[in-house]
Amino acid sequence: MKLGFMTNDLVKQGIKQLDELAVWAEIHGFQDMEVGPTVPMEREAFEKVITDGKVGISSLTYCRNFLSTDQSEAESHISELKKRIDFAGELGIEKIVTSTGIDKTLEEGIYDKADSIRRTPLRSLEQFLMTFDPIVDYAEKKGVRLAFENCPLMGNIAISPVMWREIFKRLDSDKVGLAYDPSHLVWQFIDPYDPIKEFSSKIFHVHAKDTEIDEKRLKECGFLTDFSWWCYRIPGHGVLQWDKLIGCLKEAGYKGTISMEHEDPSYENSLEDVTKGLVLGADYIKQYI
Repeated sequence: MKLGFMTNDLVKQGIKQLDELAVWAEIHGFQDMEVGPTVPMEREAFEKVITDGKVGISSLTYCRNFLSTDQSEAESHISELKKRIDFAGELGIEKIVTSTGIDKTLEEGIYDKADSIRRTPLRSLEQFLMTFDPIVDYAEKKGVRLAFENCPLMGNIAISPVMWREIFKRLDSDKVGLAYDPSHLVWQFIDPYDPIKEFSSKIFHVHAKDTEIDEKRLKECGFLTDFSWWCYRIPGHGVLQWDKLIGCLKEAGYKGTISMEHEDPSYENSLEDVTKGLVLGADYIKQYI
């Protein structure tokens, strides 16, 4: 396994160019980068980093609501995703980390327990398939894999094993898989370890992020009032058992990147804070890889 990181938090702190990010990565011991959507797709810069070979590029990331009810917005997102598929295919970048999209419209007359709160993911499945069938074909022709992130906090229906089974059954392609992020499973009360075995062939990418649960606050507000009862943490600062998780990945034959996705509010106020958080999390993960 390789240890990488997602570029988003460093970009927020002013390190925006790919060559600068690569220098930072090399200095701090990271082997590759997951390049987020705000890093300019400048071919020359990418080719230089790839040719230098000091730091790899494991993936491009573009997570948006591709099923937006605003048609022009949805079409723009799809166009940008296809540009990244083209770019990755031309440069030999293995995969795109992305989301599925979700139709957030609540249908009049539907009053089941889930839809009274939010649009249930299964109701967007057919629209997702209709949208992504041609995108998957396009990715196959370009030799690029699509790894669906399992974060519920965006336009996304690939959020649970139940949904993964439906998606993979219907989109039967070796170019379709997961960007497996156990932190999202924790606060949904989904087992973060057991699915690794079932979906071993579909785990294309792994995000290293932990989740802290405030049990006292949860007992006061429940899980519907707000999200004040949980927050993301760097690995080792939450409830995940990383020795068990990485052990499950090893048993499943995973040999790809474990990418630090830093969203810990304790380490986000400055470049120094973000650097410290990324390095501390990475050091914790290294003992198990």
